[in-house]
Amino acid sequence: MLAATYTTTGPAAEVLSIGEQPDPLAGQGEVLVRVRASGINPADVKRRAGWNGMQMEHPLVIPHTDGAGEIVDVGEGVDRSRAGERVWMWNAQGGYNTAGRAFGTAAEYIALPSNQAVRLPKKLDFAAGANLGVPAMTAYRAVHADGPVEGQTILVNGGAGAVGHCAVQIAAAGGARVIGTVSNYPAAELVVAAGAFTAIDRRREDVHSRVMEITEGVGVDRVIEVDFASNMKLDASVLKPNGTVAAYSSSSNPQPVLPYYDYQSKGANLRFIQGFAIPPAARREGEALLAKLANDELLTIAIAATYPLAEIAKAHLDVERGGNLGNIVLTI
Repeated sequence: MLAATYTTTGPAAEVLSIGEQPDPLAGQGEVLVRVRASGINPADVKRRAGWNGMQMEHPLVIPHTDGAGEIVDVGEGVDRSRAGERVWMWNAQGGYNTAGRAFGTAAEYIALPSNQAVRLPKKLDFAAGANLGVPAMTAYRAVHADGPVEGQTILVNGGAGAVGHCAVQIAAAGGARVIGTVSNYPAAELVVAAGAFTAIDRRREDVHSRVMEITEGVGVDRVIEVDFASNMKLDASVLKPNGTVAAYSSSSNPQPVLPYYDYQSKGANLRFIQGFAIPPAARREGEALLAKLANDELLTIAIAATYPLAEIAKAHLDVERGGNLGNIVLTI
């Protein structure tokens, strides 16, 4: 099969290569999937680049955690009726701080545990399905980990990002009033179209003042946070007493110094979201909710650009540059 690989961490153009690799086989409890689309998450790019001291976990790696395609074979112990099923995949390369799997979705075929290949909702194509594993499931966990959101006001920082866009839709579908922060007008349009009550341009407006104006001085019940280090003072200032911040990244500073009493004085709750470590029961609930929302046309996945497998290095650079209104996907 044709696959993208790397044998050392470093810049995309220097370490990624395309070539033939042995075809995988479905083992005990596994399915063999013909990959049609491979999603590229910031986590994939960071791992390949060696961000924050990450080391190679295997001598050779096929990158990418998320993907979508069709099951073409099943291993022992798997119902043969799954052959031909359209699926989306999660944790195909494993999570952080574990050896994980060497072979991800940037290849024509992948064999992985059957439960990590989930039936793709009918209303979603392969490109959209290739972004359910990390962006959509992280968003689900961030929104719903602390119970129902109906009647609550939720601030989604980075509302036009891959996770944020899904979080806006999931929270709005759950009956929350959603406020999104963005960095430009097109992003604001995307966030409002996703169901937000309003979008605040963080580059042109004072986010704290606008949030307090919108909430009539009360503040928000929850914050979905894309960069905890950058926004932790803001989050504490707009949070209601006993409110919750659900943070899924802190890329600007992996070791932020917490303003403890800003949070403690409000009895605030901090939840750190790791999409690779969602508890099994919550994951099954999330998979079911995403399918329902997608089939009810309440969840769409924004795609900014698609690249062929041969241009994986360019695709990684696109993710690294950021600012995309939508996800970056490889078509295979």
